[in-house]
Amino acid sequence: MDLSRLKPAKGAVRERKRLGRGVGSGYGGHSSTRGTKGQKSRSGQKIPAYFEGGQMPLVRRVPKRGFRNPFRKEYRVINLADLSRWIEAGRLSTEAPITPETLVAAGLARKRDRIKILGDGELSVALQISAHAFSASARQKIEAAGGTATVIA
Repeated sequence: MDLSRLKPAKGAVRERKRLGRGVGSGYGGHSSTRGTKGQKSRSGQKIPAYFEGGQMPLVRRVPKRGFRNPFRKEYRVINLADLSRWIEAGRLSTEAPITPETLVAAGLARKRDRIKILGDGELSVALQISAHAFSASARQKIEAAGGTATVIA
């Protein structure tokens, strides 16, 4: 056996479709399997999704409004009522300090979220909570229950 005589198995390799080469090619002399004539049948056609055929696009027809601050910090809001409900359900422990990592593990936040604790609800246990921000009422209720509120950067 000689390696130069190796060939693929019979029927394993198909011949290339010679599109656009007339009726005799078997792939149509009219539109060559491209469906129709026009811009979409030509080679290299790239029509952007937002293109409206030359009409003024919607993005440019609609006026601009408002302002979005690119430096705004978005927070995942967690109320004291949520914390106490999860503690009662056994999903959060009162012995260990509550950090963003424990809140992610409990399912109250996502990994990249900045967390802000708000004071809606009551707290009956002393908790050591670390978060990116606290509302004044949340801090007051946490400290009144004998806990600590630590801001992390």
